[in-house]
Amino acid sequence: MRKKIIVMLVCLVFLTSCGLSGENTDVLKVDEDISPELTYGGREELQYAREFALDYYDDYTLISISDGSRFLVVPEGAKVPEQLDQDIVIIERPLDKVYLVASAVMDMFRALDEVLAVRLSGTNADGWYIEEAKSAMEQGEILYAGKYSAPDYELILEQGCRLALENTMITHAPEVKEKLQSFGIPVLVDHSSYETHPMGRVEWIRLYGALLGKEEEALEIFRQQELEIAEAVSSDREEKTVAFFYITANGSVNVRKTSDYIPKMIELAGGRYIFDDLGSDDSHSTSMTMQMEEFYASAREADYLIYNSSIDGEVESLEKLLAKSSLLKDFNAVQKGEVFCTTKNLYQESMSIGRMISDIHLMLMGEEENMQYLYRLE
Repeated sequence: MRKKIIVMLVCLVFLTSCGLSGENTDVLKVDEDISPELTYGGREELQYAREFALDYYDDYTLISISDGSRFLVVPEGAKVPEQLDQDIVIIERPLDKVYLVASAVMDMFRALDEVLAVRLSGTNADGWYIEEAKSAMEQGEILYAGKYSAPDYELILEQGCRLALENTMITHAPEVKEKLQSFGIPVLVDHSSYETHPMGRVEWIRLYGALLGKEEEALEIFRQQELEIAEAVSSDREEKTVAFFYITANGSVNVRKTSDYIPKMIELAGGRYIFDDLGSDDSHSTSMTMQMEEFYASAREADYLIYNSSIDGEVESLEKLLAKSSLLKDFNAVQKGEVFCTTKNLYQESMSIGRMISDIHLMLMGEEENMQYLYRLE
């Protein structure tokens, strides 16, 4: 037991060293004087997340997001401050009747036992892989209210929506955000996908804990996830190279930038992402597209290929993958039979990053029988 604890502590140190921790972006500077009615009590120390901050003022919590938006969470039954910085949006507890478009957030609501705080979904029942969400929609406890770019405004208003949780795709439809806000509905954009450390994404559960009044539960879940990921982290450095990609409808290849969390997960699992320095760190974009010929030149010798199923679905066989591009047949991983695909539920189950790191490690070790989110293409 003592040896196991020591190993886990070493892995936790390694987790921290693989990404910035404890500091937020410059956008998230502390503002101690948001209202003369509130006394500043300090900022929550975050371990990995850099895209949000939590500041305390008496019993109130100020949520700041890297896009510049700020939200004051008002405790149930407490008075809404009258003298407040004009840019701050009020969210009152108890929080319910949420319009949830950011599907990766549902797993955090599930972990906090708050699935039914969501009343309206941007994903229909058939699109959910989280059983609790799917079941709630089938029973009418959660209603489909349209995707991010085409919400059902009538239904949203009729249901008394109190918060819209969007993902960063809303930047492509700013008129939707403006219209929801014009109805008096707060719009919070989840930026967890911008976190460059895998644990940074997981730490967003602390933001949702603050929204739902479950800060202690969220912190405990986060700590358990941290330990689970520490157990999944591999101390065996195989130095096997891995390419993670999908092929677009026009035949181009979408790959993750080196600074993204997926390459970090590959590193934590004991491998090495095939692209050492791909993309610029000054952009929030997590991926980029290249021509197949460029991908061929850079990734042909990769030891493993992982096909990302999040856009066009799972690939059933190696033959189906090769049908997307005949150039793939020359890849080292294809010739050696080391080609894998992610399962469709991976991206919705955002609290399973530790399991995915473990799966990548199992892939590198050739022990695929216990994988949950990866499978070999035959």
